[in-house]
Amino acid sequence: MSLTVGIAAITGKFARELTSFLLKNPAITIKGYCRDPSKVPESFFSKVSIVKGDAFDTSAIRSFVSGCDVVVCCYLGDAKLMVNGQTTLIDACAAEGVPRYVASDWSIDYTKLELGQLFPKDPMIRVKAYLDAQDKVKGVHVLVGMFMDMAFSQAFQVYDPASSTLKYWGTGDEIWEATTYRNAAEFTAAVVADKDAVGVKKLVGGRATFKEISGAFERAYGEKPKLERQGSADDLFKRMHELRQSNPQNIFSYLFLFFQYYMINGQTLLGPNLDNHKYPQVKPVSWEDYLKSTPKDQLPGAPGRAGQNV
Repeated sequence: MSLTVGIAAITGKFARELTSFLLKNPAITIKGYCRDPSKVPESFFSKVSIVKGDAFDTSAIRSFVSGCDVVVCCYLGDAKLMVNGQTTLIDACAAEGVPRYVASDWSIDYTKLELGQLFPKDPMIRVKAYLDAQDKVKGVHVLVGMFMDMAFSQAFQVYDPASSTLKYWGTGDEIWEATTYRNAAEFTAAVVADKDAVGVKKLVGGRATFKEISGAFERAYGEKPKLERQGSADDLFKRMHELRQSNPQNIFSYLFLFFQYYMINGQTLLGPNLDNHKYPQVKPVSWEDYLKSTPKDQLPGAPGRAGQNV
């Protein structure tokens, strides 16, 4: 059975990964939406129809979603884009009779958070509430934990490549759930192709404690990393709020500390009951799988390479 999939912000790195998987399915036709068609990868040119427009061009958006069976939003930006941009897309889907909308989530389980706790996820909470109130469009929310590619980047403040040190808060026995960009895209492609898939889908590549991740690092690279405990979960909570209050404009000094806190306190865990078994065609990429497939010197820059090889 044929399926027409609309991908908003098709030039983004996650959208590129997703498109590459969807194109492997001969029953799927893809429509893309973006501001600058010149940024669409050459490999997509003959296979994807492109509509040009921005996130608030209602006329272009209506044209884009028209005829789609499902629309996937791959927006990434400020709160205005993530909330108002998505509600504009959702309204267009309702007007054009698009039955399913895949929200721009790919996240830890923000459904367990209160507004204001993990502030970057507030837009997702608002968009989910908006979709839940719809009667014409069914929301789909693909939750994957954190992006594994981000874990060892400089921004996440966990890995020091110069000294091969892994830094953590808490006890080191807390579960870290994560999925690579590419594995998350493969899971999402399976969900998109499943016309019955609606609501929250919990699809995770790897679940391991920080100490277990350290062991995987040693097996992958033949080098035992140094482990550096930075404090308790309560210490982390205090530190992240101190940094935010003292210099709120320097968001990257505290942003990922907030993510770490709500991961290690267990509030946003997806497992152990996941939906992976519903899509057996997708092989989960574990922490150890990821490390063994990624040269050690490429770990810090891994996020920047996502979507570049399509």
